Amino acid sequence: MTDWWTLGVIIGLTGVTVLTRCFFFIFSKPWSLPHWAQRGLQYAPIAALSAVVLPEILMAPSGDLTSWQDARIFGALVGLLVYFWRRDVLLTILLGMSAYLPLHLVLGW
Repeated sequence: MTDWWTLGVIIGLTGVTVLTRCFFFIFSKPWSLPHWAQRGLQYAPIAALSAVVLPEILMAPSGDLTSWQDARIFGALVGLLVYFWRRDVLLTILLGMSAYLPLHLVLGW
């Protein structure tokens, strides 16, 4: 059975979500982000990808990255090279994972 407090929190969070997602439709006058903000948003996908991938690469379960038989290192190197070659985040993810998965699943690295 749901109590009133839980129901109130759900309704409140729903209201906040609807308000923030519809914020740009509420105003009738169009507006745009400043140039510096638009330029900064171009780096958001690769920054988010780095925030997820780098701790996984640098924090080995054994605390040691001296072994060359680590699929994460090869997947990260392929992803890094692909990103600097094409500047395409989706292609970076696809080719980095296509290098990582066979090494990890087939060879057990």
